[in-house]
Amino acid sequence: MKNLVFWLHLFVTLLAWVAPFLFSWKLSLPVYGMVMLQFSVFGRCLMNEQHGLREEDNRIFYTDLLEKMNFTPDRALVKYLVRRLLYPTLALVALGWQLLLGQEPLVF
Repeated sequence: MKNLVFWLHLFVTLLAWVAPFLFSWKLSLPVYGMVMLQFSVFGRCLMNEQHGLREEDNRIFYTDLLEKMNFTPDRALVKYLVRRLLYPTLALVALGWQLLLGQEPLVF
């Protein structure tokens, strides 16, 4: 089960990166907001512990993935970038791509 949840988490993470191009900003922005709210309220990603990742020593899903690929990132920096900057940046990409550049989402 933990392996399945890991792959689901990876899928959701990758989907977040491409969402500005696939889905309307009207859908993407609330989802990004819920992710940020999760970090603010719970101080962690709720999916991590479901696949056995304990958030200790600034270890998060992204640092875990990078370390599995033999990278040794600064965990605190990666955590800061993901938890504070990534999702607002993706939201701005969605707005810029769809509203400023007039591109339609590929799915809906």
